[in-house]
Amino acid sequence: MMGLRQEAQPALFYEFSLEDLIPQDHFLRSLDRFVDPTDIRADLADFYSHTGRPSVDPELLVRMLLVGYCFGIRPELRLCEEVHPNLAYRWFCRLDLSDRGPDHSTFSRNRHGRFRNSGLLRNLFEMTVGAVSRKAWPAASAWRLTPA
Repeated sequence: MMGLRQEAQPALFYEFSLEDLIPQDHFLRSLDRFVDPTDIRADLADFYSHTGRPSVDPELLVRMLLVGYCFGIRPELRLCEEVHPNLAYRWFCRLDLSDRGPDHSTFSRNRHGRFRNSGLLRNLFEMTVGAVSRKAWPAASAWRLTPA
């Protein structure tokens, strides 16, 4: 007799961790070892007001930029849309499943305003490339780095 697939009631709650879902050999795990965001807030402190609403975390914005650069997602609107459903991107950006990413206009204002004027991205780039070359990431010596 041919069996029928039982339609079970969907679970109300699911218990899992983003950490467990991202493969150990995923590129973003490799990159995460070299990204040190400890100086980001100090580098950008002069570009933020002490009054008004709290801003979007600058570490989140920088991590999103890295995702965009590494995976060729250039339009800011598309990057903000891609981070939402992709679990590996969410893990790298330190977003929980219930967290909302920044609006694309907020992301754009920070990228073209605060980040451009601060020199943060160049400093982060140089620190990351230095860390990669010191830790001998495979083929790091073959990279040809040119300023944008």
